[in-house]
Amino acid sequence: MKKVLVFAAMLALASTSLFAQDFAKQRLETSPRHHEWVAVKYDERTVHSFLVFPEVKNKALAVVVIHENRGLTDWVRSVADQLAEAGYIAIAPDLLSGMAPNGGKTSDFADGDAAREAISKVTPEQANADLNAVADYVAKLPAANGKVAVAGFCWGGRQSFRFATNRPSLAAAFVFYGNGPDSSDIAKIKSPVYGFYGGNDARVNATIPKTAEWMKQASKRFEPVTYDGAGHGFMRAGEEPNANEANKKAREEAWERWKALLKKI
Repeated sequence: MKKVLVFAAMLALASTSLFAQDFAKQRLETSPRHHEWVAVKYDERTVHSFLVFPEVKNKALAVVVIHENRGLTDWVRSVADQLAEAGYIAIAPDLLSGMAPNGGKTSDFADGDAAREAISKVTPEQANADLNAVADYVAKLPAANGKVAVAGFCWGGRQSFRFATNRPSLAAAFVFYGNGPDSSDIAKIKSPVYGFYGGNDARVNATIPKTAEWMKQASKRFEPVTYDGAGHGFMRAGEEPNANEANKKAREEAWERWKALLKKI
């Protein structure tokens, strides 16, 4: 009987995960905005990236969206679409480009666990080089106003904070539940950094006080907000059909804050 219950629980969990992916796919399939895949090339490397344009009259700010530790998923692509809905050009690079079997990208891995294993091999140097190439590309698009911000989730949140140390021209960095950079690199930051953290995420939250202290000592702008009761990954979890109220509320409030901050750039 116990085996049956365990199997049923596993099946329910798998169904929930699949449903969440279907939810993101449905948003992408019904979006009226222009989506396209672009190949950003530099040196001998190609970074496959998902690009979405807003339906606006004037040139727009561009936002580079950095994925979680399982690569460029449908959910991350749907975040790019939501940013475009808010009026911004959004580009989500696949930082696992060339690392899947036969030189493929995230969608070519057998599953999310394989992608997560591969992402541990992405060096800071490669990530920064990829992001700089993507930022250069999107800043020069005819529809862009030349300003570029960066946002990342989980693993991507850490990359977003680190990228702020590597690209002084960034308009802003938005860090969703990601750790900060080493103290020795903080002096290089020129842009404001805005943090979004779940209250029930002790692993990441334990790093916030020290990061805030270092940023303050370096006279850098760091504005972290913690959402009570929300867990790690609440921006994704809060969108799922079975989302708990804390994650759902945190996601809604974080989106409103994010959009309000983007408007000020």
